[in-house]
Amino acid sequence: MSESTGLRARKKERTRDAIGDAAVSLFLERGFDRVSVNDVAAAAEISKPTLFRYFPTKEDLVLHRFADHQGEAARVVRDRRSGIEPVTALHRHFRAALDRHDPVTGLNDHPEVVAFHRLVFTTPSLAGRLTQYQLDDEAALADALGDGIQARLRAAQVLAVQRVLARTNWQKIADGRTAHDVHPEAVADADLAFDRLR
Repeated sequence: MSESTGLRARKKERTRDAIGDAAVSLFLERGFDRVSVNDVAAAAEISKPTLFRYFPTKEDLVLHRFADHQGEAARVVRDRRSGIEPVTALHRHFRAALDRHDPVTGLNDHPEVVAFHRLVFTTPSLAGRLTQYQLDDEAALADALGDGIQARLRAAQVLAVQRVLARTNWQKIADGRTAHDVHPEAVADADLAFDRLR
């Protein structure tokens, strides 16, 4: 990759982040349904067609924050060390994310993260679009696990467990508890859930 290509890619990524950050700020302030795509474009100081080059749908303006985790479970399975069972690798990965208070685990009490999750979980169009992200992850994980119905069932079970764990953690924090306080319960829940998967 040439230096100019690298600069262009970094500039494009910065523009994408700026648009997404402007959108999320507006959505958190006013609500998803009260903000138009035109509002977001104006806040980001770009045209509407430019916005749609970066984000195909209004929902993607919010859910781009999950993009870093797209295909993550499949990568964990593919990249695991020899001799490590897939569910063990996924369990360790989730536990490490809990320890980091990664927002994707629901175990993060930063006010903007709590508000962001509330926005996603309580806005039907966002929840629906998130389901599509999860189905794509499920297909990728099934592919990494092998062929056939057993791989598809295992992938669906693993991702359902992770979704339930994350939602449970978020709800406890949304109810007023701290991530530090919830952490031991989150770890115990994850250990129980992944043991059942085995």
